[in-house]
Amino acid sequence: QVQFVESGGGSVKPGGSLRLSCVTSGFTFGDYSLEWYRQAPGKERELVAGITWYNGGIREYAASVKGRFTISRDNGKNTLYLQMDNLKPEDTAVYYCNHRGGDAPWGQGTQVTVSS
Repeated sequence: QVQFVESGGGSVKPGGSLRLSCVTSGFTFGDYSLEWYRQAPGKERELVAGITWYNGGIREYAASVKGRFTISRDNGKNTLYLQMDNLKPEDTAVYYCNHRGGDAPWGQGTQVTVSS
């Protein structure tokens, strides 16, 4: 079955960096466009970034993270990444990965806390 295992979260100060990883299984990784989402306390889950499976991986970002976050993928390792730089308190959330559109079962996510 499709599985996503997110890791790499933690607590950092504003301006800090984290690199999230999402190890996947149960589907042909190279055939799927993938996305990172996040959910802050009391808020709806929101799309953060996406990368296609074609054309070398076309990347798209939410306006709130553009220029600070970088999504990438390693098809040989079935792993999706999110490099997060210049983190802000409003980036605090649980981060998840999924297929484009979020149509697969969700993993546990990884907590990111940005606080001084």
